[in-house]
Amino acid sequence: MKPAIYTFPSYRQQGKQIADAINLSCHDIKIHHFPDKESLVTLPEKQSDHIIFCLSLDYPNNKLIELLFACKTVRQQGVKRLSLVTPYLCYMRQDKSFHKEEAISQKIIGQWLSEFFDDVITVDPHLHRIKSLNEIIPNTNTIVLSATPLLADFIKSLNKAVHLLGPDEESLQWVKQVAAISGSSYSVATKKRHSDTDVEIQLPEINYKDLHIILIDDVISTGHTVAQTARQLYSSGAQQVDVITSHALFTKDAMEILNREKIKNIWSSDSITHPTNHVSLVNLLSESIKTLL
Repeated sequence: MKPAIYTFPSYRQQGKQIADAINLSCHDIKIHHFPDKESLVTLPEKQSDHIIFCLSLDYPNNKLIELLFACKTVRQQGVKRLSLVTPYLCYMRQDKSFHKEEAISQKIIGQWLSEFFDDVITVDPHLHRIKSLNEIIPNTNTIVLSATPLLADFIKSLNKAVHLLGPDEESLQWVKQVAAISGSSYSVATKKRHSDTDVEIQLPEINYKDLHIILIDDVISTGHTVAQTARQLYSSGAQQVDVITSHALFTKDAMEILNREKIKNIWSSDSITHPTNHVSLVNLLSESIKTLL
């Protein structure tokens, strides 16, 4: 019996495209939210001994509970192998305790996933002090993919001379890879974070006059870091500022914050469903899933 793909509502379109690409059946997991926000999760009847869940874990708290219910249910149905395709993997930023008794969410979520899944596939996880996803999700086949070649191909397709800029030191790994593939020049700013919405950006000392800048980051959430960087770039003479990201996590007013700074284009991969999606991860994920079959 061939494996089957199960899609959650927020990632249904991409899940169906992945299933079509590798000729697997695709089945919907139904989610109902009661008035008090509790979730009712309804799964299909057992379709295979190997089930592949497809969902991104942005805005994760409800999704993690729903994922727990789904995991428990398919295991009760007798599913022998359970795989998770989660292009955006949540709770990766808290990789150490910065204050006494602070929960290290990365380790807790990683251990939880390892207890349920035989395989986990993700894209550009936000690993800072951790070198390998296996350190976080032990005893599990973890596959880490990167969207950077696809972002680079998209930038290359623009056929424009651009300068790539990372808003902080952590973005260097992505900016450098995209620059190498797209043939663009690049640099990286430095950032001092005072709070979730209060950041201080220092641009590298280059001549920005008349440059077309594309800001690159793995995740954009509140938009404050990118907005402040764009503001300083325009003040320094940049002609145009665009933004591209692997994960369009955008909080409620993030797009408004970015648009206020006259950022011309905002592009993202479809790891998280969003109007800015321009780069499809379907082929990347499909080829990786084939290794599990």
